[in-house]
Amino acid sequence: MDYKTVMVGLALDRPNDACLRVAGDIAERFGARIIGVAASDLRPPMYFADGDFAQKLLDEEAAAIERRLSELETEFRASVEKRATAVEWRSARSLPVPYMLQQVRAADILVIGARPETLVDPSAAPDPSDLLMQAGRPLIVVPSAVEWLDLRSVLVAWKDVREARRAVFDALPILAAAKEVTIAEIPEQDGRHADALSRVGDVAAWLRGHGIVANTVVPEKAGSVNGQLENIAANVGAGAVIAGAYGHSRFREWVLSGVTRHLATESRRCAFLSR
Repeated sequence: MDYKTVMVGLALDRPNDACLRVAGDIAERFGARIIGVAASDLRPPMYFADGDFAQKLLDEEAAAIERRLSELETEFRASVEKRATAVEWRSARSLPVPYMLQQVRAADILVIGARPETLVDPSAAPDPSDLLMQAGRPLIVVPSAVEWLDLRSVLVAWKDVREARRAVFDALPILAAAKEVTIAEIPEQDGRHADALSRVGDVAAWLRGHGIVANTVVPEKAGSVNGQLENIAANVGAGAVIAGAYGHSRFREWVLSGVTRHLATESRRCAFLSR
């Protein structure tokens, strides 16, 4: 299994260089085509604006959105045209998340920029946290400082749940391309070290069946999952972390776990997330 179509979501309110570089890396590595997607919608007029003045503001904003979408298409094509087997551009005056959820049916994998949760403008850029639970495709979340998809060392953040099993399966092409793979489980309770070793050992054996050799790491003591994962990632020099996207529904809204939220918004490494 390889990725044959990569979709990259672009934001209107920040640079997209890191996402475009990573999307280009994937397309080049797997001989894939790339679909670029961007959308933005009008904001409601200011509360004190009405009549002709309000319409003028809306018309000006609509024109600005169209200009920005055109600029993003030019940027997208210039960045990836020589790296992909084919390129396609899709854009609309729409809220980014619903529009991207409609388009992602055409792709194997979605590349999106990391967004600190307090800085997401829902009318100008998709929020990775919103996409994670609904896309039905794996996401690669890219921090803005990332220069390339570094697969010299990849860390699998294992937890024995459906989402992690799905993520490792979806990431098989990435894991096969990595030079070094490490599987880590952080025990949630002291005294469960042997159980965790057995579980990551099973995952490593399963990967061997796919021609992938993996190391295993289980800390001796329970502790902060985010902190211990960061330490392990630093120790093995991981350029990417693979994890299941965990969450639960609360009043019909998805609430992400602390680990998933950290990987989607705060990690310094690319995060491959799936559910």
